Amino acid sequence: MLTGEMRMYSFRSHGVPPFRVLTVHGGPGAAGELESLARELGRKRGVIEPFQTRTKVKDQIEELRETIANTCSLPVVLLGHSWGAWLVYLLAAEYGEIVDRIILVGSGPFEEHYALGMIEKRLSRLDEVDRVRVRKLISFLETDTGPENSGKLSELGKLFLKSDCYDPLEDCEGHDIQCDKGIYERVWSEASSMRRSGELLEVGKKINCPVLAIHGDYDPHPSEGVEIPLSEKLNDFKFRLLEKCGHKPWVEKFAREEFFSIIEEELAGIEQSSTPD
Repeated sequence: MLTGEMRMYSFRSHGVPPFRVLTVHGGPGAAGELESLARELGRKRGVIEPFQTRTKVKDQIEELRETIANTCSLPVVLLGHSWGAWLVYLLAAEYGEIVDRIILVGSGPFEEHYALGMIEKRLSRLDEVDRVRVRKLISFLETDTGPENSGKLSELGKLFLKSDCYDPLEDCEGHDIQCDKGIYERVWSEASSMRRSGELLEVGKKINCPVLAIHGDYDPHPSEGVEIPLSEKLNDFKFRLLEKCGHKPWVEKFAREEFFSIIEEELAGIEQSSTPD
């Protein structure tokens, strides 16, 4: 089994070989946020939980490809959450020969106009104390620099967890999340520019593998910003909307069981048809 601390390695493993499933975190730069999801999926199979350490989109694509090459049996299933959904989408377009399928969970919208009003929606779900703190944190992060602001980014993420979840399980933050503001700023600036220009959506023409998108109906990232653009761009695309579900389905009391049922059904095909390399 492959093991190691987050700061020493660019991945963590769950379960036993062969490793054919990867869970790719969001942020960008929120390493460790998928630990509980990867651990649960690792009860039945080998799962790699890679961490993004590089500061350019193309370099994160290459880093993920290197992790696959060094740890996995091919072909792989890539499950990406939030920004991670975009990252696995981009990798599948670039290195389709190593990918069996991709699963996009809580993806950001693929066209800019769908993203309008997301912050306001999040703020409307918080009480006044949290709204004030969110505004202060956003102001700090937009104007201040320095490594200490990674702590502020982590705090902002925890506040958004309140706004983004419908009815989460208790202790749903029971994992070690290492937010990196430097990675976030550099990668998100580039990724958002790709969306704004249309490049992000356009690369979907190069994806030949099956694509499944899973989205919560309470997720502030609008589901139509994923379903509509991708259904028009991809050849093999399925979309599942979960009721009473926010941005992280695996922590939701009402949607968790259905979410894992969908994932297990999706993984069954590759596991039955593949043999270790």
